[in-house]
Amino acid sequence: MKPFDAVRWICLLTLLPSVGCAMLSLRGGKETAEQLEKLGEEEGTPLISRYAHPYGMDWVKVESVGLVTGLDGTGSDPVQSTQRATLLDEMNRRKVDKPNAVLASPTTSLVLVRGFLPPGVQKGDRFDVEVRTTSRSETTSLRGGRLLEADMTQLAVLGQQIREGHLWARAEGAVLVDPSADASGDALATRGRVLSGGVSLRTRDLGLIVGNNHVSVRMTQSIAKAVNERFQAYERGRQIGVAEAKNDEFIKLRVHPRYKDNVGRYVRVVRSIALQETATARIERAQLLSKQLLDPLTTSRAALRLEAIGGELAIAPLLKGLESKDLEVRFYSAEALAYLDQTAGVKALAEAARDEPALRVHALAALSAMDDVNAYDSLRLLLSSKSAETRYGAFRALRAMNAGDPLIRGEELGGQFGFHVLDIEGPKMVHVTRSRRPEIVLFGAGQQFELPMVLDAGTEILINGMTHNEVVVTRITAGEAETKRRVVSADVEEVIRAIVELGGVYPDVVQALQQAKNSGALPSRFRVDAIPRAGREMEADEELAQAASDGSAGEGSDMTELDDTTAPGSYRVATPVPDLFSNQR
Repeated sequence: MKPFDAVRWICLLTLLPSVGCAMLSLRGGKETAEQLEKLGEEEGTPLISRYAHPYGMDWVKVESVGLVTGLDGTGSDPVQSTQRATLLDEMNRRKVDKPNAVLASPTTSLVLVRGFLPPGVQKGDRFDVEVRTTSRSETTSLRGGRLLEADMTQLAVLGQQIREGHLWARAEGAVLVDPSADASGDALATRGRVLSGGVSLRTRDLGLIVGNNHVSVRMTQSIAKAVNERFQAYERGRQIGVAEAKNDEFIKLRVHPRYKDNVGRYVRVVRSIALQETATARIERAQLLSKQLLDPLTTSRAALRLEAIGGELAIAPLLKGLESKDLEVRFYSAEALAYLDQTAGVKALAEAARDEPALRVHALAALSAMDDVNAYDSLRLLLSSKSAETRYGAFRALRAMNAGDPLIRGEELGGQFGFHVLDIEGPKMVHVTRSRRPEIVLFGAGQQFELPMVLDAGTEILINGMTHNEVVVTRITAGEAETKRRVVSADVEEVIRAIVELGGVYPDVVQALQQAKNSGALPSRFRVDAIPRAGREMEADEELAQAASDGSAGEGSDMTELDDTTAPGSYRVATPVPDLFSNQR
């Protein structure tokens, strides 16, 4: 029997009163979840999803041809090509003196620039951009380079020619190359990222498009009214609805502040709102959903639809769901309660974030959406967990909740990257990013390098820690007679600050930290983008299980993140991956 047929027969059997659904689980895989999702539709209840589909939920790719400068003789003169001609035109437009001589210099390289604008992006929002050399380029490394300002547009092929669309964004900044890349012919050395280097010049509309069979002004107004009864926002101190009917087929949506880091969930909740539902019908539907919530087969959909109803009608059954013995029922109930800003679900979400890798990313995002002291305290405790991704995930969630919180506020070091020293318990750890926001987080104050050590921070800064407890940070620049230096202790924070004081940029600091870890000079754990992932098996956290068995989770442990994988047939959480933990942005 084919898998689909098997699922269909199981679904039919569940309609019989004598057969329960509790034995079924969403762990069977994506196909099973999609088929079972269709069960239990509330007959006669017209939801927005029946009449309208999302608009603006795709990622928009923007591209450009750019110039990287400041290379240490690893650049090249680009070959004759469309890209070279495009770059020369741009340089002439910007009145660059002797553009061909600039391109011929070994300190520069032509690069292709690419970025993705997320759903609901606002004018002024920042995003990562990728840079890489062309296939015919003789550039050997982009390390130490800086991308000059590049205009980014959508590109399309029309009539066998590449056409540019409207100007969407601009990008510039220091290029971060994988620190492990070898400059001598390693392909990784000829590509990199400029973290938060792109700036959107436009706001992308987010909304709903009414299907062809239902196009009318009356329909769009009815949808907007239903959404505004459920969601309101504030503008200049005045309460307004989040939906606006623009014409007979389009409803524009504002993102409600509680869902700012989870736009996908927001749109799903909006589409789960009922149209023209009487108070009596809503009560009856809430009662039906409260029963479906307690069944693992339908719990995710029921929780989302209760969240769409909101108010006491939704809160009461969700509180009951927290008492279930089933992990999925408890989790989906707690998640929906979090977006309703109800404290009761905090404990279940904190336990899921700490103990269940499959649910961690969603639990942390839900906690970050709350304006609640208990949620804050739970995230604060998770900062001291043994799992690296739980700790960093909690840090990112706390920043989303309140970036000005003194515990995690930190500073913009040298105006280049976020630098945060957390005075907390737990294993010492250094965390750096290669996506979204250039950032270094020290989990635990007073971290020390082990001497002796010699490190590079870019092409001009040398870190020498060969004597006693002193570290000499020196910058030697070709053509400058004066050598700049700083003498500091072996404290990790002091060395990082010295690098920046001498003109080092974020990629230079990351390179030094990576070298220190590889050479054994950094005893603390070192992690890059230890971000919670979606799509994992529902089982115990493998990292913690190994730590418990071999005792390797103590001070200075350098465990590999074993729970950072997706296995075939793994559990799929039925709600979208939150934007807060997306690496694409």
